[in-house]
Amino acid sequence: MIPFSIRFVMFTTFFSLGLLGCDHIALCDDSQSDSMVAKTATEAMKKATAFMTSQVAVHGGYVYDVTLDLKKRRGEGVASPTEIWVQPPGTPTVGLALVRAFDATGEQVFLDAANQCAKALMHGQLESGCWTDRVDFDPKGKNAARYRHDTGNAKGRNYSSLDDDKSQSALRFLIEVDRAHGFQETSIHESVQYGLEALLKAQFANGGFPQVWDKPVEPGTIVKASFPKYEWRTEGRFKNYWDFETLNDGLAGTVTKTLQLAYETYRDERYRKAMLDFGEFLIRAQLPEPQPAWAQQYNHQLQPIWARKFEPPAVAGRESEDVIETLLYLAEITKDRKFLEPIPQATAWLKRSSFSDGQIARFYELETNKPLYFTRDDYLLTYNDSNLPTHYSFKSKSNVQKLEARYQILIKGDRPKVSKSNLRNLRKDADRILGELDSENRWVTDKNGTPAFTFHRQDLGFYFVESNVFSKNLSRLAEFVTAAKNADKAP
Repeated sequence: MIPFSIRFVMFTTFFSLGLLGCDHIALCDDSQSDSMVAKTATEAMKKATAFMTSQVAVHGGYVYDVTLDLKKRRGEGVASPTEIWVQPPGTPTVGLALVRAFDATGEQVFLDAANQCAKALMHGQLESGCWTDRVDFDPKGKNAARYRHDTGNAKGRNYSSLDDDKSQSALRFLIEVDRAHGFQETSIHESVQYGLEALLKAQFANGGFPQVWDKPVEPGTIVKASFPKYEWRTEGRFKNYWDFETLNDGLAGTVTKTLQLAYETYRDERYRKAMLDFGEFLIRAQLPEPQPAWAQQYNHQLQPIWARKFEPPAVAGRESEDVIETLLYLAEITKDRKFLEPIPQATAWLKRSSFSDGQIARFYELETNKPLYFTRDDYLLTYNDSNLPTHYSFKSKSNVQKLEARYQILIKGDRPKVSKSNLRNLRKDADRILGELDSENRWVTDKNGTPAFTFHRQDLGFYFVESNVFSKNLSRLAEFVTAAKNADKAP
């Protein structure tokens, strides 16, 4: 941490140069006790939350980031002045951090702010039960959907989505807010129950889930995954691929953890059954040799199919890792070793499919196992990775070593070690986070997400307040405050 004297010189120098500096004066020093720093952290958390709720929030909800002049708001795309984002790191992400802050401090200001997030999400809860990527508070807005409380566009879309953790994150947040209120806030509790009922009705008989739904799904059949017998490049395309079983974008892990949280919170056996049925689906959806892994998108016969034009029928590296991680999680919480059985073949496939630089492809051709890509301009299927579209991750770092290590722990019957930061590390992080909070109680970042301490007045539109940064910092400070309190109570 930069000493106060040096910070003062830096600040006055920046000011004299016509820069709008962030007053990063150290809020604590090494001589202060952890409990004193925890008090300082709590006050800083309250001030940062006040800035977010008064300056950044729209109807209590959030997008991904806003510029410092508050003129530009972005989610996955540009957000209108009346829109908030559901998809992480939007409103549920901020809301969960606020609940963590309330749990750690007991300060009502955090629960009040979380309530605002909850009300914003409840405004945009669809008739179909859950959420899409955003909520538009203007019923005439182009993205206003068919919200269940007649607050949106009666002719708008009504597709609840499990893509990119949209509905799952909203449900997990609302469950936590419901718990924080002792289940006594009727409107929040009812919203959670409505959403969870819709999620249960979106589950196929085989345990899988579609990407989206607008009504309860037809049960379908129960079969084991297989390779298609037709020419998959040209046949078997479905315009409405989203109605079929999918594992795209982390769906396995996020749905499983949402159902487990619902069961832990409400002790309704239906949520546990749905989770276990989904686990059975993951076992069933594993393809046979020579590619004993998982596809991104299936049909009802559990054969890989096309999704978007750059998402071919294939064995999917990233989705397979997510499924393995989910099976490990299920094995840990249920103590049922059947969830471990698919893993050795799958990790062996991952290892032999990884590149020398430790990366894996997003897609591998069915049965040949050749990595598949698309050309940038015309989206032609190719084996060549030299001219890829830039909007999509066709490669990613493989986590197979970590997955295999965790499997070895579980197969031996050991309990995985929970990684917990000790108080010293938490204090170090708290000092850093407090030092990055500026004089207006913002955590400011540049276009690369790096903390920004100085910027020109005319460039305010190029610096941001990010929901993800606020949420991570608030959660980490809450963790420190909790640890400091527990240390004080220790004998």
